[in-house]
Amino acid sequence: MTLRLFDTDTRTMREFAPLVPGRASVYLCGATVQGAPHIGHVRSGVAFDVLRRWLLAHDYDVWFIRNVTDIEDKILTKAAEAGRPWWEWAATYERAFDNAYETLGVLPPSVEPRATGHITQMVDMMQRLIERGHAYASAGNVYFDVLSYPDYGSLSGHRLDDVHQGESAGEGKRDPRDFTLWKAAKPGEPTWPSPWGPGRPGWHLECSAMAEFYLGPEFDIHCGGMDLVFPHHENEIAQSKAAGDGFARYWLHNGWVTMGGEKMSKSLGNVLSVPNVLTRVRAVELRFYLGSAHYRSMLEYSDKALDDAAQSYQRIEAFVHRTVDRAGEVQVGKWTDAFAAAIDDDLAVPKALAEIHRLVHEGNRALESGALDTARDLAAQVRAMLGILGVDPLDPHWFTPGDSSAALGALDVLVRAELDRRQQARADKDWASADAVRDRLQAAGIEVTDTQNGPEWAIGAAPQPGKAK
Repeated sequence: MTLRLFDTDTRTMREFAPLVPGRASVYLCGATVQGAPHIGHVRSGVAFDVLRRWLLAHDYDVWFIRNVTDIEDKILTKAAEAGRPWWEWAATYERAFDNAYETLGVLPPSVEPRATGHITQMVDMMQRLIERGHAYASAGNVYFDVLSYPDYGSLSGHRLDDVHQGESAGEGKRDPRDFTLWKAAKPGEPTWPSPWGPGRPGWHLECSAMAEFYLGPEFDIHCGGMDLVFPHHENEIAQSKAAGDGFARYWLHNGWVTMGGEKMSKSLGNVLSVPNVLTRVRAVELRFYLGSAHYRSMLEYSDKALDDAAQSYQRIEAFVHRTVDRAGEVQVGKWTDAFAAAIDDDLAVPKALAEIHRLVHEGNRALESGALDTARDLAAQVRAMLGILGVDPLDPHWFTPGDSSAALGALDVLVRAELDRRQQARADKDWASADAVRDRLQAAGIEVTDTQNGPEWAIGAAPQPGKAK
């Protein structure tokens, strides 16, 4: 394995060399559970799940941490507007995010810490920062002194003169560019005790403390959306390194899901919730769509783009199922060298998909010619590659055999009757009727293949909403 990753911090492609041989430590900024997840929220989960699966496939012991921000200004505001307790609001949407990740086949993290469970670690980090001269307390608040850290802005490229933290105002800041580590208690807000009085943590402090607690003072990879580069990740680096930690050795950032060229967000009113999109496509098709572009690129959403991705996946899926139907059980094989080269090249999924489509084309030709052993070998390779992408159609997460055997048996009787009608029409040279049967089956998602032993069928492309069924 020669994995090369684009490091946001150095702006270069770097070969991955873990801090501890055989172990990969990864921290992914998870959800701020202020509302229901949309597909833009879960893209990072899908993108870096591919990274995790690739590391696991090469026998790395992967320590994968994905946090939950369950205390933050937006959570408090929205809970108050709804007249609900902040903790109940946060817990409700934490479950919604967990369900979205699970539905899309994202592997569960090694641990999923909540910010509110790590106040002790945050207090400890603030004390270290104050002792080192990088933070100060004022009016019950604690602030990070940006000017005390000479490398501030290295990740994002921000100049100090251009820094705007974008946070709510607090008392006692020495410099408007300083950011808040601890917020003094306000009426009606939850608080925790601290040496500087009751209050609650700032957003940036939470991730630094949790990453250090679970992965140590230095770890391999920090992931997140590109919208977090500044101020969140810039501030994480500053406070962690100022506290004496080496912190993350590689920084990976995924692009946004956009609509009309703008980032998908609640404020723009262009949100597509995960449950809503799943009324249009299956979960495996949505995952395929979200993971099909390069993780660092923008993914411009449209209904057509989603449908095209679903149909592309259905063609791959149909080949695997046809091979099982005709050649018997298909085990998970080994990916090709071209696929490995693509994933090793900064998780270049589009190149990897091109290799998968190439094998599917060869496999379909093998099926048509009756070379079943060849088709089975190719399908085994396709399964291995789809497994790295998290969309193997025979994975139990997506496919549960046995439960629908009665329905499939009934379907077989109906399809066979149609195929017999088609065969008779062809014998009578009634080509219009023969083509009409085939078109009707294809519209219902039934793929028909003519073989030396007669026509065979398999469930292929599912009918799309609003189209003929």
